[in-house]
Amino acid sequence: MALLSFERKYRVRGGTLIGGDLFDFWVGPFYVGFFGVVTLIAATLGTLLIFYAASQGPTWNPLLISIAPPDLKYGLALAPLKEGGFWQIITMCALTSFVSWALREVEICRKLGIGYHVPVAFGFAIFAYFSLVVIRPILLGAWHFGFPYGIFSHLDWVSNTGYQYLHFHYNPAHMLAVSFFFTTTLALALHGSLILSASNPPKNDDGTPGLVKTPEYEDTFFRDLIGYSIGTLGVHRLGLLLALNAGFWSAICILISGPLWTKGWPEWWTWWLNLPIWK
Repeated sequence: MALLSFERKYRVRGGTLIGGDLFDFWVGPFYVGFFGVVTLIAATLGTLLIFYAASQGPTWNPLLISIAPPDLKYGLALAPLKEGGFWQIITMCALTSFVSWALREVEICRKLGIGYHVPVAFGFAIFAYFSLVVIRPILLGAWHFGFPYGIFSHLDWVSNTGYQYLHFHYNPAHMLAVSFFFTTTLALALHGSLILSASNPPKNDDGTPGLVKTPEYEDTFFRDLIGYSIGTLGVHRLGLLLALNAGFWSAICILISGPLWTKGWPEWWTWWLNLPIWK
């Protein structure tokens, strides 16, 4: 009930970016807004196009359905629907939906009077997708270089792209991305486990629940463990920094593969062997 009471306080007019009062309303607990309507339309259209494109293919097996980008011969031009046009329209619907969802998050932040960290963070995820289906294909001169929409076909695309550069794990940006992904997981596990530990202390001798510990106890644990505690606000800043870097460098690692580096990635490291110190 407390949450419902709070919702009534912030459900006020204003804070919209476009559309004014026309779309300034809620459906149950969900704020709609102009960009909520756009998201719904784009997502619905894209989903229906996926099903229609799948109906034109040879199978209804969800693992084998694939909507491929246009053939290389079409370059950056529009392709016929059954020869990649579906992929182009679905991509436009997806981007429209993602960006509209982020702008809807901005409107909610404006209503609540909080910072824009959530839409900015989501923007990094959008950038990763945008780099794969728009930026890299444009740099390479054809929509053909985007990835197909399908389960097995997408996995095959990832595998083939890796083998195309001999060993993709030697990509330095890929190394950074993987390191940030792993470190994000570590930071979240450490943070989550500490919160659970502080909120679930051992029971008292008489069997009654123990006293929930304060943030000072959490700080003390890590000071005793590693000599330093980043603090309750700091750990969230760190988590955001790690997660954003994971998404950013994962986009960079594929953007430089092809447009900037066409050889096998192990060969890139020959600069290390050519340093004067080895001679």
